Amino acid sequence: MKHIRNFCIIAHIDHGKSTLADRLLQTTGTISEREMQNQALDDMELERERGITIKSHAIQMSYKYEGEEYILNLIDTPGHVDFSYEVSRSIAACEGALLIVDASQGIEAQTISNLYLALEHDLHIIPILNKMDLPGAMPEEVSDQIVELIGCGEEEIIRASGKTGLGVDEILKSVIENIPAPKGNDNEPLQAMIFDSVFNPFRGIIAYFRVKNGTIKKGQRIRFYNTKRDYNADEIGILKMGLVPQKELRTGDVGYIISGIKQANEVKVGDTITSTENPCSEAIKGFEDVKPMVFAGIYPVDTEDYEELRYSMEKLQLNDSSLVFEPESSAALGFGFRCGFLGMLHMEIIQERLDREFNMTVITTVPNVSYKSYLRKAPDEVLIVNNPSELPDPSGMERIEEPYIQAQVITKTEYVGAIMTLCIEKRGELKNQVYLTQDRVEISFEMPLAEIVFDFYDRLKSVSRGYASFDYHPIGYRTSDLIKMDLLLNSEQVDALSALVHRSNAFDLGKRICLKLKELIPRQQFEIPIQAAIGAKIISRETIKALRKDVTAKCYGGDITRKRKLLEKQKAGKKRMRQVGKVEVPQEAFLAVLKLND
Repeated sequence: MKHIRNFCIIAHIDHGKSTLADRLLQTTGTISEREMQNQALDDMELERERGITIKSHAIQMSYKYEGEEYILNLIDTPGHVDFSYEVSRSIAACEGALLIVDASQGIEAQTISNLYLALEHDLHIIPILNKMDLPGAMPEEVSDQIVELIGCGEEEIIRASGKTGLGVDEILKSVIENIPAPKGNDNEPLQAMIFDSVFNPFRGIIAYFRVKNGTIKKGQRIRFYNTKRDYNADEIGILKMGLVPQKELRTGDVGYIISGIKQANEVKVGDTITSTENPCSEAIKGFEDVKPMVFAGIYPVDTEDYEELRYSMEKLQLNDSSLVFEPESSAALGFGFRCGFLGMLHMEIIQERLDREFNMTVITTVPNVSYKSYLRKAPDEVLIVNNPSELPDPSGMERIEEPYIQAQVITKTEYVGAIMTLCIEKRGELKNQVYLTQDRVEISFEMPLAEIVFDFYDRLKSVSRGYASFDYHPIGYRTSDLIKMDLLLNSEQVDALSALVHRSNAFDLGKRICLKLKELIPRQQFEIPIQAAIGAKIISRETIKALRKDVTAKCYGGDITRKRKLLEKQKAGKKRMRQVGKVEVPQEAFLAVLKLND
């Protein structure tokens, strides 16, 4: 056990984690030159396309140091704030972390929040200054920031470059010398924590785990502690670039188990594996359940694909346990699911993966957050409102509360004014402003979560020219003046486009949505009014003019009454058409509501 080291790589998005992981794999000979490619651990096509890590990836490396063979278990984690749940699970399976900071960008918001996650689990932190080969690198300034943040000595910071391979040997040396070996006892009852799982169509569910105590042998009867189900360990092994079967795994090892499980709900990430004959007395305290931040409905384009969509979502949930969903139905879209996501990027990725991996084309409704409503007749009862259509009658409502967040923005001093204007426009309240260095400032705000759901992140990036980094955490619910805004197409309400909005924003938002829909909904043979309404009061209206066929084209010359007769006939037809006509809302219209400022 003293030759095992378990560690993960944490950093802000785009600070070079995956590139550095590639160099570590090459240096330790885990991956041959022939197999080598950029982002070697990222196996999803989507990850390569976007150049981001979406899933945490575990791999085992062997390294000879001072004549002794060491086993290094590395987990490469995502850097985007929407995937911080992946990071928290990886941290629970490690004793140390490589904290990577880009030498040209310095410390950013997600660097700090990931660092706090690691410190909560008492991980040993190894600070690394990456991208030293860039002409814009500022090693002295960024080193000072790291020293101030972690309180380490300047000599402890390793200068490295994932591209050129500078400092990789130093990192491996530091991992072996500074990260503690796993603690635990081979002779105690088996205790292993599941930190991830994937679905294989041929072999069922493959669970990744870390052994805290005891040993696990191939063929042994095992029990999942929380679900209380017993299985045979058909195959166990370690994770290299592929799965490598082993006879047994001991305390401190990280590996996988295949036990022929086909049902997604039988494996819970964070569960404890123990043996059936000699079970452990308590489960491992790992990490808390995920709290979704953004909710949206996902519906199949064709209602007949509902069951297929459920099957796809279950498979996806295995691979991404931060996805939460439950069935719901809508008058406009039929049967579908109400899903909880960690943020807008997470929602986009899920949609993309459903399309690519399961060939499911879906319609996504306007994202929103969940509110708390209190009724006059029962002031102590809380009604959770996840969907604008669930909002009770306003006349019987005491008050409505919305979730608030504490947001931290780290940026350059020249963009402070523009960022403050944006946050105040989004009903934010400035709480604090700290200068980290002469030209970097951290601004703290309290603002409603609903305001950042739509386009806040995109607009933050544009007003700061990409120099602002953003992180947030929930701070509870507060009473707010919210009203339900409905959208009517041809006098019929479209419940998928309804939204709960603050009274001060309603008129402006209603006008902008109507204008946007007017651009996107194709013209029909009849006139279509688009209206935004609060209760029975119409606050905005736009009209899509009818396409008019030239029915008088065949009349050349002759009496005017002939033309008039044809025009009257057309008018009567249009009137009838408008009464029975249905308006198809294109998918872009649902998404366009999110991008109103573009």
